[in-house]
Amino acid sequence: MQIREDGRAFDELRPISITTDFVRFAEGSCLIQCGNTMVLCCASVEDKTPLHVPNGQGWVTAEYAMLPRANRQRERRDVSKLKLSPRSAEIQRLIGRSLRAAVDLNRLGEHTITIDCDVLQGDGGTRTASVTGGFVALALACRKLVAEGVLGSSPIRRAVTGVSAGIVDDTALLDLAYREDSRAQVDLNCIMTDQGELIELQGTGEGRPFTPAEQEELVRLCLQGGKGLLEAQKKALGGTF
Repeated sequence: MQIREDGRAFDELRPISITTDFVRFAEGSCLIQCGNTMVLCCASVEDKTPLHVPNGQGWVTAEYAMLPRANRQRERRDVSKLKLSPRSAEIQRLIGRSLRAAVDLNRLGEHTITIDCDVLQGDGGTRTASVTGGFVALALACRKLVAEGVLGSSPIRRAVTGVSAGIVDDTALLDLAYREDSRAQVDLNCIMTDQGELIELQGTGEGRPFTPAEQEELVRLCLQGGKGLLEAQKKALGGTF
């Protein structure tokens, strides 16, 4: 069995920790830690929806940012550049799409839930950690809406998790840390449901092309890893969504 620099097997997730109610004022919040990657996820509820949303439906969206010293060198804040970086824009669209798949927007009613994902420390997999932690924050916000009588029942339809896999030195590995991701020949991010359904795949041949069989192996690893992430979500949420 392939042993990696941090001692994990090729098909092993990094240690996962999800601390709920990390922020006092958000309707739902958590701090998710996947190895050395740390993301703060906060859900905020508004009693209105964007103009493009049909009457009677709700909306789920997301924003994503990295703190200046989340990485090994300081990065300028997006606000200092007066525009969102292309990477942040692409990632927050991914998070929003992923989390909308978790919710029945009709049952949410005319409310918007915004998930803010702020990377405190990046060591690979920040977008997938944001999806996994973002779902927990979203579920907590929906739970609060039910408890306050705003909604009759939770609009959560399914759990959503995200994890990466990649090919490093011609070996398929699950849940890449930065040192692995930075030299990966192939990188794949997988967003999935608790039923093993796929929401989105982002696969890139960064060092070489890859075959359909290799993609299948990477997806298989991600689906396996998703089970561990789902258990961490359930534990954080008290066993139920």
